[in-house]
Amino acid sequence: MGDLPPDLDRLRTLETWLVLSLLRVREQIAAVERPARPEGASRPPAAARPARPRRTPTPDWGISTAGIGAPVAEIHRGDCFAGGKPLQPISTERARAELADGVQACGVCRPDSVLNRP
Repeated sequence: MGDLPPDLDRLRTLETWLVLSLLRVREQIAAVERPARPEGASRPPAAARPARPRRTPTPDWGISTAGIGAPVAEIHRGDCFAGGKPLQPISTERARAELADGVQACGVCRPDSVLNRP
């Protein structure tokens, strides 16, 4: 990395130039692709577009496993931020069953209040 300037001001200038250059290249690519498209097509075919990463849907309910930093398993709402790590998605029925079997409910999202814990 010795070919880059050492100070932040020049690095930011270089970054700006690179971003603008990339935008110009992308505009030129789009201009070259335009005549190659069939008439009336507004977007390139799916095979020509880069694939977007698919986001997994948020589950309604999830269970966090016990481990380091989490001494016990907990039931959470799927969108709960307090889990701290990815939740294993579970069905509503399983969430109710786990709560009935004594698995702890998250104190933040309170799934037991929604699932009518017995």
